[in-house]
Amino acid sequence: MADSPLSDSPYEVLGVPADADAAALRLAYRRALRTAHPDTGGDAARFHAVQRAWLLVGTPEARAAFDRGVRGAVPAPTREAWAPAAPRRPRDSRPLARSYGHPGGLTRELYLDRIREWVGRGVDVPDPYDPTLVRRAPRDIRHILADALVEEATARALSTLGIAYTVWHDIATDAAGPGLPPKLDHLVLGPTGLFAIQSEDWGGPVGVRRGELVGEALAGERPIRALAARAKAIGRAARVKPTALIVVVPDEYAAEPLELAGTVRGAVVALVRSSRLGSAVREGLRGSAHLGGTELMEVRSRLQATVRFA
Repeated sequence: MADSPLSDSPYEVLGVPADADAAALRLAYRRALRTAHPDTGGDAARFHAVQRAWLLVGTPEARAAFDRGVRGAVPAPTREAWAPAAPRRPRDSRPLARSYGHPGGLTRELYLDRIREWVGRGVDVPDPYDPTLVRRAPRDIRHILADALVEEATARALSTLGIAYTVWHDIATDAAGPGLPPKLDHLVLGPTGLFAIQSEDWGGPVGVRRGELVGEALAGERPIRALAARAKAIGRAARVKPTALIVVVPDEYAAEPLELAGTVRGAVVALVRSSRLGSAVREGLRGSAHLGGTELMEVRSRLQATVRFA
């Protein structure tokens, strides 16, 4: 249960309302544990989720702490976890990558518009990031907020690449997906290549099959196809070619730290865990072209003259 607007609360995992009494909670836990146990044909991930849920709300003390939002190893959602946070410089003193744009900015604007529209016109929303309000919102609205959070997490990881890298966030493109902002989340240029990166949180596991991402949570989306279209639109305008396309997801939703998905128009495609992203860019993807000094400067100049922010 990641600290994500799309993750289930322990009550949802156990299949009981948040105000269930102790007896109902215990009965639901035993039933869920029996159904999910791998020895009886259950799913191991589901089994562990049930165990974690019980740790959070299985005793009066733990349940009271969770309901109050006390932070622990797996904290309850809090407003601070989902509200915009001020940028913080990493503790070390190494130079940061050159960064431009507002990561997650357009996605947060979309979330604020949708959450207020859902609540109702004319109704005051004092805190659009209140966990109770977010949990009640339709999944498509929570998905937008989850995407904003993962975009911001990606931006923090990319900022530590160092002075040799340039990063653009929230880049305008006319190749938008259905219901999504018309933008590419991140574009990274450095000696290991030109990376077009999309940050996503679908609230469930995804994998690679036949050059595309698959998973129940995708609900028919074709993320790599959409990313390739966005990267092509930007590359065509700047007369450059991305060397790699990356979809980055929260760690718990990718089975492997880095999984290659073939190539699209000469660009190597990969699904990457969030914690692996920095090293993947620094090292470059297998089969992806690196850029020499003169070429690197030329590509940077073209992008600086062309990139528009969403």
